Amino acid sequence: MDFGVVLQADPPASAVVSLMRRAERNGFRYGWTFDSAVLWQEPFVIYSRILEHTDRLIVGPMVTNPSTRTPEVTASTFATLNEMYGNRTVCGIGRGDSAMRVAGRPPNTLARLGEAIGTIRDLAEGREADLGGGHRVRIPWIKGGELPVWMAAYGPKALAMAGRLADGFILQLADPFLTEWMIKAVRQAAVDAGRDPAEVTICVAAPAYVGDDLGHAREQCRWFGGMVGNHVADLVTRYGEHSGMVPDELTDYIKARKGYDYSHHGRADNPDTAFVPDSIVDRFCLLGPAAAHLDRLHQLKALGVDQFALYAMHDAKESTIDAYGAEIIPAFAD
Repeated sequence: MDFGVVLQADPPASAVVSLMRRAERNGFRYGWTFDSAVLWQEPFVIYSRILEHTDRLIVGPMVTNPSTRTPEVTASTFATLNEMYGNRTVCGIGRGDSAMRVAGRPPNTLARLGEAIGTIRDLAEGREADLGGGHRVRIPWIKGGELPVWMAAYGPKALAMAGRLADGFILQLADPFLTEWMIKAVRQAAVDAGRDPAEVTICVAAPAYVGDDLGHAREQCRWFGGMVGNHVADLVTRYGEHSGMVPDELTDYIKARKGYDYSHHGRADNPDTAFVPDSIVDRFCLLGPAAAHLDRLHQLKALGVDQFALYAMHDAKESTIDAYGAEIIPAFAD
C-alpha cells in the first residue's frame, strides 16, 4: 500500500513545502493539496517548489475540476511540471465543491467531468483531443508525458463513471463498509466497460490523528464529516432518502445538517459540523494510537485499497506524519 499526505495550501507556502519534504523523508509517496482558488493559495505554484525540493514525491490536487481551470490549461500545467521534474504528477479531479460554490457557481455536471477526464489525459500525454464542437488540438511541445487521472466519487453514477473512464478512484472517507460497497461499484463498472478492474487505482483519503486522547482527536477531525456531508446532501437531493441507490449508512447522519459556511472548509474549528456524531468521526477517520491505525489500514488493504492519503489538517500534523513514518508505513513496505 502507498501512502499520501493531503494539505491545504495555506500561507506561508514554505510551510506546505516543508511538510511535504517531511512526508517524503517518512516514506510517503504522494503529496496532495486542496484546489480552491478563493480559499487557498495557488497549488500548482506550490507543486513546483515541492517537486524542486523532493526527489520522489508525486504531487497533485485532491481535487481540481474542469471549470475553474479549463482542460487545456490543466493539461498544459501538469505537462510543464512533468517536463521540468519528470513525470511526478497525478490529476485528482471531481465536480468541484468548494472551488465552484465559493465562486457562486454550481458544481460541474458529470457529463462535463467525464469529457474532461479523457481530454486532460490525452493533451497532457501529447495526443490530440477535442475541446468541443469538433475543435481538435494537440500541445506540440509535449514529449513522453504521463498523467494518470483519478476521479473522486460517492454516488452510483459517479462511481460508474470512475470505473469506466478514470485511472484511479478517490474515496474521501475510510469506513470499511462503505469502502467495500463503493469499490465493488467501481470495479463492476470497469468490467462492464471491458476494462481490467485492477487497472483502476483505489485511493482512500481521510483524516488521520495519532494520539491517545480520542476525544481531542475527534474534535480536531469532526470537520471532515461536515465536508463529506456537502456531497451526501447532493446525493440525497438527487436520489432521495432510503432510495436503495446510496447506502443509508452514508446518508442518515446528515438529517440534522442545517447549512455550511465554506469560509471554515476543512478546518478543525468549523462551527457547522456540530451535527456530525462521534460515531461518524470514528467511522470516517483514523484516530487513536498507531495500533488502531494499523488495524483499519489492514482492513482497507484487504478490500483492495492501493493508497491511503491522510488529511493532515489538525494540530498534530508533524507528529502524525512522523508516527506514520516510524510505526505504520514500514508495516506495509511489501
